[in-house]
Amino acid sequence: MLRYLAKRIGIMFVMIILVSTMIFFLFRAMPGDPTAYIVDPSMSQEARELILERYGLNDSLGKQYVIFIKDLFRLDFGDSFFYGKPVMTIIGERIPATLILMLSAMVFAYVIGVFGGAWMAWRRGSTGESIGITLALIFRSAPTFWLALMAIMIFATKLRWLPAQGMRTAGYTGESFREIFLNLDFLRHLILPSIVAGLYFIATPLLTMRNSMLEVLSEDYIEMARAKGLKDRKILYKHAARNALLPVVTAGALFIGSAIGGQVLLEVVFSWPGLGREIVQAVTRHDYPLAQGSFIMISAIIMVMNLVADILYGILDPRISYK
Repeated sequence: MLRYLAKRIGIMFVMIILVSTMIFFLFRAMPGDPTAYIVDPSMSQEARELILERYGLNDSLGKQYVIFIKDLFRLDFGDSFFYGKPVMTIIGERIPATLILMLSAMVFAYVIGVFGGAWMAWRRGSTGESIGITLALIFRSAPTFWLALMAIMIFATKLRWLPAQGMRTAGYTGESFREIFLNLDFLRHLILPSIVAGLYFIATPLLTMRNSMLEVLSEDYIEMARAKGLKDRKILYKHAARNALLPVVTAGALFIGSAIGGQVLLEVVFSWPGLGREIVQAVTRHDYPLAQGSFIMISAIIMVMNLVADILYGILDPRISYK
């Protein structure tokens, strides 16, 4: 196990270096002037040189890359061109909103997906199963921004049940975590984007649980439970569902990684002040340090969650061996 972990961590480390290298050169190949937001045209030449030197923009591309890799080992992504603050500070301010949104979506998707998938497997061939599979595939196939716009039009604009944008009511300012996130106003703003994200991701746990349940229901111990005269509800949830949860649980780790990196458009449509929307704004402003740091952070989270999924599979299923 330790040898396997050491190998995987080594591969993950190499992958982060490769991804970081690609991101570094891709951003510098983009058209546009990154100094437009940090250098005022009215500045003197000496002032311009000082600012460019501060951000290392007057160095050669090779020297910039060497400095970038050295700073990467210290988790120092430099200062944002736009905000003038350390990138890690900005990421730390934005990522809680993204994590809360995605975890809420995950809870919604997995609660409905696990119980719904178990029920559909139990009622295989029924009209309810066909409707459930069709709806799950529709929500998965539809673009997230379209689902978000439809939800805003119906529940925010027409019915006026929920707010359309933002994380808090306009004009509110909070400093502590409790003041920002633990109140009814925040929950009202969270409902619509988390349900839209949950509907988009619900196909994964729903269909995974259904397929796993179909395999479990053909096992001999299920037939034995039926022969004993146990109630259908007890057979379904105590005997079948518990043994069918293994692939669903391990898929949950992959879900977290992909959800954090895959909901950029959702945050933009709902004006959700998370890391995804910040990435879009950073790319638009040619804010290299912030965009690079955000992409690398998301890539690292996805790699870590893939490793967690593999470890969980081995822990939950003793038949799995690591080589």
